Amino acid sequence: MSGVYDVVIIGAGQAGIAMSQQLQERGRNNHLMLEAGKRIGDSWRSRYESLVLFTPKSYSSLPGLQMKGDPRAYPTKDEMADYLEEYVSHFDLPFQLDSAVTGIEKKQSLFHVHTSTETIQSKKVVVASGAFQQPYIPPIIQHADAVSHIHSSQYTEPSALMDGPVLVVGGGSSGAQIAVELAADRDVTLATSTRPAFLPLEVFGKSIFYWLETFGLLYASTDTRRGKFLQKRRDPIFGKELKQAMDGGKVNMKPRVSEVNGKQAVFSDGSTVHVSHIIWATGFVPSYDIVHIEGALDKNGKPLHHRGVSPIEGLFYIGLPWQHHRGSALVCGVGKDAEYLAERI
Repeated sequence: MSGVYDVVIIGAGQAGIAMSQQLQERGRNNHLMLEAGKRIGDSWRSRYESLVLFTPKSYSSLPGLQMKGDPRAYPTKDEMADYLEEYVSHFDLPFQLDSAVTGIEKKQSLFHVHTSTETIQSKKVVVASGAFQQPYIPPIIQHADAVSHIHSSQYTEPSALMDGPVLVVGGGSSGAQIAVELAADRDVTLATSTRPAFLPLEVFGKSIFYWLETFGLLYASTDTRRGKFLQKRRDPIFGKELKQAMDGGKVNMKPRVSEVNGKQAVFSDGSTVHVSHIIWATGFVPSYDIVHIEGALDKNGKPLHHRGVSPIEGLFYIGLPWQHHRGSALVCGVGKDAEYLAERI
């Protein structure tokens, strides 16, 4: 299509795809997803080789198309990528690859979406690029070249690292999976600001996500007591592998890292450990630098919105953690937010 689009969606990950499907279902066919990658699903394919989702296939699917295979099985990152590609093909959703957006402006009633090669005009824009764009590494290394270190988003597999003890920093699911994988053939220390809490993947033969949904926790919204309570708590580690590795002495637990001096890491309790490599599983910093619209972002650069609806007429967001409920940033939950936004678009 050419000319002015009704809606341009920035990003063709699960959030953008869910948004596109909901628009198409309502007959809003004059829309386009802009994807920076060379293939649908590449953001999943580029992650570390051993990555397995902690949600089973029954909770790793978007509305209208179930992921193939045993619904109780846990998909690999490549299965997730292939599913998203299949989903786009199944619903014949409109997309354009190799289209990294460099800026979004609003001039009068039209949005101008800039890429490196063109400017696309649209009546409305949905930013679905996700909240996790810029890897965060704490500024605690005294000499940047003193120790080999990478962010978890750059990690691929154990053989890509030099020999020697490894420090993994961060208590999320990625840090847990990477620490367990590396502990198979080397000394591993995992540093977290708080001791991780664990939830089993299954209870009484059913996925923990079935029980979380049954008891109203999986989709608990931000305007409920249980939602407000859950927002204050750190996400648990799903599965027992890390706990078993800790109990078996294969992964050494330490508190928060306060300083890295040379190859020596210093922790908040004063203890130290010598490491050859550090993997920062410390998450990402949200970045919405592409939004060049006054009044769209707060003073910290975060989107101003209510359930994804911006105060800027015609501007929307999807895929944000806790956009409206606990599952907003999960594959199984983003469809609910897409449905809400599609009704308003």
